[in-house]
Amino acid sequence: ASSPTISRNSAGVQVDFYHLTTSPVGAVLPRIAERVLGEGGRLLVVSADPAQRDALDRDLWAYRADAFLPHATAGDGGEPDQPVLIAEAPVPLTAARNIALVDGRWRDEATTFDRAFHFFDEDGIEAARAAWRALAEREGVERRYWKQDSAGRWAQVA
Repeated sequence: ASSPTISRNSAGVQVDFYHLTTSPVGAVLPRIAERVLGEGGRLLVVSADPAQRDALDRDLWAYRADAFLPHATAGDGGEPDQPVLIAEAPVPLTAARNIALVDGRWRDEATTFDRAFHFFDEDGIEAARAAWRALAEREGVERRYWKQDSAGRWAQVA
């Protein structure tokens, strides 16, 4: 499945809404992390759910046998040095300029980053629509909406 390219919005923050219809976030996030790291960036991954944070930690370790995605969980120590940090809240513990909100909940702190990835599934679609509308009124926010087709490929629909 193809993934959108990672780019920095020089005018403010770029917010990409990812509507998960066929793949779980644990299958999509490692590809995003790999692209962010490949472009020399860092990524803060945020989830309020401890079980989801643990699962994502495992997903990043097991992503590909021929690849390594260096990452850690907040509280393990060495946070400022982590290329990918999984945390409970959008607190800037690293120099990351990219944030992934993976639990379906939008947080306005994400607009302080250069790039925000907001992942949600069918259960979170109404909240994502509310965030989309609210961000439309914000200066310096570029929004993009990605949705998976039945084959799991991403298409930009807004």
